[in-house]
Amino acid sequence: MNIIANLFKSSLGKKYIMAVTGAALFLFVVGHLLGNLQIFLGAETINRYGHFLQANKEILWPARLGLLAAVALHIWSAVKLSAENKEARPMPYADWNPTVASYASRTMLMSGLIVAVFVIYHLLHFTVQAKSINLTGQDFVAFQDAKGRHDVYRMMVTGFSRPLVSAFYILAIGLLCLHLNHGAGAMFQSVGWKNDVYGPSLDRFAKAAAWLIFLGYVSIPIAVLLGYGKEAVK
Repeated sequence: MNIIANLFKSSLGKKYIMAVTGAALFLFVVGHLLGNLQIFLGAETINRYGHFLQANKEILWPARLGLLAAVALHIWSAVKLSAENKEARPMPYADWNPTVASYASRTMLMSGLIVAVFVIYHLLHFTVQAKSINLTGQDFVAFQDAKGRHDVYRMMVTGFSRPLVSAFYILAIGLLCLHLNHGAGAMFQSVGWKNDVYGPSLDRFAKAAAWLIFLGYVSIPIAVLLGYGKEAVK
Protein backbone atom coordinates (compact mmCIF):
# COMPACT_ATOMS: atom_id res chain seq x y z
CA MET A 1 0.00 0.00 0.00
CA ASN A 2 2.89 2.37 0.79
CA ILE A 3 4.31 1.81 -2.69
CA ILE A 4 0.97 2.70 -4.28
CA ALA A 5 0.55 5.72 -2.01
CA ASN A 6 4.05 6.96 -2.88
CA LEU A 7 3.34 6.37 -6.55
CA PHE A 8 0.46 8.85 -6.40
CA LYS A 9 2.18 11.32 -4.07
CA SER A 10 5.66 11.67 -5.54
CA SER A 11 6.53 13.55 -8.72
CA LEU A 12 8.45 10.54 -10.02
CA GLY A 13 5.44 8.31 -9.35
CA LYS A 14 3.15 10.67 -11.27
CA LYS A 15 5.60 10.64 -14.18
CA TYR A 16 5.47 6.84 -14.23
CA ILE A 17 1.66 6.92 -14.11
CA MET A 18 1.57 9.35 -17.01
CA ALA A 19 4.09 7.26 -18.97
CA VAL A 20 2.32 3.91 -18.43
CA THR A 21 -1.15 5.28 -19.15
CA GLY A 22 0.25 7.16 -22.14
CA ALA A 23 1.69 3.91 -23.50
CA ALA A 24 -1.67 2.16 -23.04
CA LEU A 25 -3.48 5.00 -24.82
CA PHE A 26 -0.91 4.97 -27.62
CA LEU A 27 -1.55 1.26 -28.21
CA PHE A 28 -5.29 1.91 -28.20
CA VAL A 29 -4.92 4.70 -30.76
CA VAL A 30 -2.98 2.34 -33.05
CA GLY A 31 -5.45 -0.52 -32.57
CA HIS A 32 -8.43 1.77 -33.14
CA LEU A 33 -6.81 3.07 -36.33
CA LEU A 34 -6.29 -0.45 -37.68
CA GLY A 35 -9.95 -1.18 -36.99
CA ASN A 36 -11.16 2.02 -38.64
CA LEU A 37 -9.01 1.52 -41.75
CA GLN A 38 -11.05 -1.59 -42.51
CA ILE A 39 -13.57 0.80 -44.04
CA PHE A 40 -11.36 0.72 -47.14
CA LEU A 41 -11.89 -3.06 -47.37
CA GLY A 42 -15.61 -2.50 -47.87
CA ALA A 43 -18.86 -2.61 -45.93
CA GLU A 44 -18.79 -6.36 -45.28
CA THR A 45 -15.38 -6.28 -43.61
CA ILE A 46 -15.93 -3.32 -41.28
CA ASN A 47 -19.51 -4.33 -40.44
CA ARG A 48 -18.25 -7.80 -39.49
CA TYR A 49 -15.56 -6.19 -37.34
CA GLY A 50 -18.11 -3.92 -35.65
CA HIS A 51 -20.46 -6.84 -35.04
CA PHE A 52 -17.63 -8.85 -33.46
CA LEU A 53 -16.93 -6.04 -30.98
CA GLN A 54 -20.59 -5.54 -30.08
CA ALA A 55 -21.21 -9.28 -29.74
CA ASN A 56 -18.38 -9.73 -27.22
CA LYS A 57 -19.40 -7.34 -24.47
CA GLU A 58 -17.43 -9.31 -21.88
CA ILE A 59 -14.33 -8.04 -23.73
CA LEU A 60 -15.69 -4.69 -24.89
CA TRP A 61 -16.84 -3.28 -21.53
CA PRO A 62 -13.70 -4.13 -19.50
CA ALA A 63 -11.66 -2.61 -22.33
CA ARG A 64 -13.80 0.55 -22.27
CA LEU A 65 -13.60 0.88 -18.49
CA GLY A 66 -9.85 0.31 -18.56
CA LEU A 67 -9.49 2.93 -21.28
CA LEU A 68 -11.53 5.47 -19.30
CA ALA A 69 -9.40 4.77 -16.21
CA ALA A 70 -6.22 5.29 -18.25
CA VAL A 71 -7.55 8.58 -19.66
CA ALA A 72 -8.54 9.82 -16.20
CA LEU A 73 -5.16 8.90 -14.65
CA HIS A 74 -3.26 10.38 -17.60
CA ILE A 75 -5.08 13.71 -17.34
CA TRP A 76 -4.83 13.74 -13.53
CA SER A 77 -1.08 13.11 -13.53
CA ALA A 78 -0.52 15.72 -16.25
CA VAL A 79 -2.48 18.38 -14.37
CA LYS A 80 -0.78 17.57 -11.05
CA LEU A 81 2.70 17.63 -12.57
CA SER A 82 1.96 20.92 -14.33
CA ALA A 83 0.78 22.45 -11.03
CA GLU A 84 3.86 21.14 -9.21
CA ASN A 85 6.16 22.62 -11.85
CA LYS A 86 4.51 26.02 -11.45
CA GLU A 87 4.80 25.84 -7.66
CA ALA A 88 8.49 24.94 -7.93
CA ARG A 89 9.08 27.92 -10.22
CA PRO A 90 6.66 30.68 -9.12
CA MET A 91 8.64 33.34 -10.98
CA PRO A 92 9.19 32.93 -14.73
CA TYR A 93 12.70 32.78 -16.13
CA ALA A 94 14.00 36.28 -16.83
CA ASP A 95 15.59 35.20 -20.10
CA TRP A 96 13.13 32.44 -21.06
CA ASN A 97 13.16 31.75 -24.77
CA PRO A 98 10.10 29.81 -26.05
CA THR A 99 12.05 28.63 -29.10
CA VAL A 100 14.18 26.40 -26.85
CA ALA A 101 11.18 24.17 -26.11
CA SER A 102 9.18 22.65 -28.96
CA TYR A 103 5.68 23.88 -29.66
CA ALA A 104 4.35 20.44 -28.78
CA SER A 105 6.01 20.44 -25.37
CA ARG A 106 4.74 23.95 -24.59
CA THR A 107 1.15 23.04 -25.44
CA MET A 108 0.95 19.49 -24.06
CA LEU A 109 -1.65 20.25 -21.40
CA MET A 110 -3.85 22.39 -23.65
CA SER A 111 -3.71 20.01 -26.62
CA GLY A 112 -4.45 17.12 -24.27
CA LEU A 113 -7.55 18.83 -22.90
CA ILE A 114 -8.79 19.68 -26.42
CA VAL A 115 -8.29 16.07 -27.47
CA ALA A 116 -10.25 14.98 -24.37
CA VAL A 117 -13.17 17.18 -25.48
CA PHE A 118 -12.96 15.67 -28.96
CA VAL A 119 -12.97 12.14 -27.55
CA ILE A 120 -16.21 12.92 -25.71
CA TYR A 121 -17.77 14.23 -28.94
CA HIS A 122 -16.43 11.25 -30.91
CA LEU A 123 -17.97 8.83 -28.41
CA LEU A 124 -21.32 10.60 -28.60
CA HIS A 125 -21.07 10.64 -32.40
CA PHE A 126 -20.13 7.05 -33.26
CA THR A 127 -20.46 5.03 -30.02
CA VAL A 128 -23.53 6.46 -28.29
CA GLN A 129 -24.76 7.56 -31.74
CA ALA A 130 -26.61 10.61 -30.41
CA LYS A 131 -28.74 11.93 -33.24
CA SER A 132 -28.62 15.52 -31.95
CA ILE A 133 -24.90 15.97 -32.60
CA ASN A 134 -24.24 14.16 -35.91
CA LEU A 135 -25.42 17.14 -38.04
CA THR A 136 -27.17 14.81 -40.50
CA GLY A 137 -30.63 14.51 -38.92
CA GLN A 138 -30.38 10.73 -39.30
CA ASP A 139 -30.52 8.09 -36.60
CA PHE A 140 -27.30 6.06 -36.80
CA VAL A 141 -28.73 3.45 -34.40
CA ALA A 142 -31.25 2.46 -37.08
CA PHE A 143 -28.58 1.75 -39.72
CA GLN A 144 -28.53 -1.97 -40.50
CA ASP A 145 -26.99 -3.95 -43.34
CA ALA A 146 -28.57 -6.85 -45.26
CA LYS A 147 -27.47 -9.31 -42.55
CA GLY A 148 -29.12 -7.36 -39.74
CA ARG A 149 -25.85 -6.08 -38.31
CA HIS A 150 -25.21 -2.47 -37.42
CA ASP A 151 -24.10 -0.76 -40.64
CA VAL A 152 -20.84 0.78 -39.43
CA TYR A 153 -19.79 1.49 -43.02
CA ARG A 154 -22.85 3.60 -43.76
CA MET A 155 -22.60 5.34 -40.37
CA MET A 156 -18.99 6.38 -40.93
CA VAL A 157 -19.59 7.55 -44.49
CA THR A 158 -22.70 9.47 -43.48
CA GLY A 159 -21.01 10.98 -40.44
CA PHE A 160 -17.90 12.14 -42.29
CA SER A 161 -19.90 13.47 -45.22
CA ARG A 162 -20.46 16.64 -43.18
CA PRO A 163 -17.49 18.96 -43.81
CA LEU A 164 -17.75 20.60 -40.36
CA VAL A 165 -17.57 17.21 -38.61
CA SER A 166 -14.64 16.08 -40.75
CA ALA A 167 -12.80 19.37 -40.23
CA PHE A 168 -13.16 19.07 -36.44
CA TYR A 169 -12.01 15.45 -36.64
CA ILE A 170 -8.91 16.35 -38.68
CA LEU A 171 -8.04 19.24 -36.36
CA ALA A 172 -8.39 17.05 -33.26
CA ILE A 173 -6.33 14.23 -34.80
CA GLY A 174 -3.65 16.79 -35.66
CA LEU A 175 -3.53 17.94 -32.03
CA LEU A 176 -3.54 14.33 -30.84
CA CYS A 177 -0.53 13.51 -33.01
CA LEU A 178 1.26 16.67 -31.90
CA HIS A 179 0.63 15.45 -28.37
CA LEU A 180 1.86 11.95 -29.24
CA ASN A 181 4.99 13.27 -30.92
CA HIS A 182 6.24 14.90 -27.73
CA GLY A 183 4.49 12.53 -25.33
CA ALA A 184 6.13 9.39 -26.70
CA GLY A 185 9.58 10.93 -26.29
CA ALA A 186 8.73 12.11 -22.78
CA MET A 187 7.43 8.64 -21.94
CA PHE A 188 10.74 7.01 -22.90
CA GLN A 189 12.57 9.57 -20.77
CA SER A 190 10.29 8.98 -17.76
CA VAL A 191 10.94 5.23 -17.74
CA GLY A 192 14.69 5.75 -18.17
CA TRP A 193 15.05 4.47 -21.73
CA LYS A 194 16.18 7.75 -23.23
CA ASN A 195 19.87 8.57 -23.27
CA ASP A 196 22.44 10.12 -25.60
CA VAL A 197 22.72 6.87 -27.57
CA TYR A 198 19.07 5.90 -28.03
CA GLY A 199 17.46 9.32 -27.55
CA PRO A 200 17.67 10.56 -31.17
CA SER A 201 16.33 7.24 -32.52
CA LEU A 202 13.44 7.27 -30.05
CA ASP A 203 12.58 10.85 -31.02
CA ARG A 204 12.58 9.88 -34.71
CA PHE A 205 10.36 6.90 -33.93
CA ALA A 206 7.90 9.15 -32.05
CA LYS A 207 7.77 11.64 -34.91
CA ALA A 208 7.34 8.95 -37.58
CA ALA A 209 4.64 7.19 -35.56
CA ALA A 210 2.76 10.45 -35.02
CA TRP A 211 2.81 11.22 -38.75
CA LEU A 212 1.68 7.71 -39.74
CA ILE A 213 -1.16 7.81 -37.21
CA PHE A 214 -2.22 11.26 -38.44
CA LEU A 215 -2.21 10.23 -42.10
CA GLY A 216 -4.06 7.00 -41.32
CA TYR A 217 -6.87 8.65 -39.38
CA VAL A 218 -7.42 11.66 -41.65
CA SER A 219 -7.41 9.48 -44.77
CA ILE A 220 -10.93 8.33 -43.84
CA PRO A 221 -12.78 11.69 -43.65
CA ILE A 222 -10.79 13.03 -46.62
CA ALA A 223 -11.70 9.98 -48.71
CA VAL A 224 -15.38 10.33 -47.77
CA LEU A 225 -15.40 14.05 -48.63
CA LEU A 226 -13.84 13.16 -52.00
CA GLY A 227 -16.67 10.71 -52.72
CA TYR A 228 -15.61 7.38 -51.23
CA GLY A 229 -18.60 5.28 -50.17
CA LYS A 230 -21.15 7.71 -51.62
CA GLU A 231 -23.38 4.76 -52.55
CA ALA A 232 -23.92 4.16 -48.83
CA VAL A 233 -25.60 7.52 -48.25
CA LYS A 234 -28.07 7.35 -51.12
